[in-house]
Amino acid sequence: MALNKPKYTLFKNTQYALNGFVEITKNESSFKLQLLGLILFSIIAWMLEIKFVYSAILQVSLFIPLMAEIANSSIERVVDLVTTEYHELAKRAKDAGATLVLVSLIVTLLIWIFTFIHAGLL
Repeated sequence: MALNKPKYTLFKNTQYALNGFVEITKNESSFKLQLLGLILFSIIAWMLEIKFVYSAILQVSLFIPLMAEIANSSIERVVDLVTTEYHELAKRAKDAGATLVLVSLIVTLLIWIFTFIHAGLL
């Protein structure tokens, strides 16, 4: 059985990743919102008068929801590839992906809250 697996090289892997980034940015409004949030909150994180390490923690935490959104979009695409009809398992898979995004946002919020507390901002 032949798998749909092209030959990989560092250059090709980078090209596939960039193609995926462009595709998801064009077709997923949630991902666009995540990118906008990353940009806006990155500016906030670095404008705060706190130690570098706190700004770095805040910055890195902003990638958690972005990664979750990418995983969720991947799940949605695979489910849509398998079936276009309603199926309870397809719904559960998509709901699980949405839950991943929600949990990532909660974790990021908690990181910001605890970092603000530790930095003396709250």
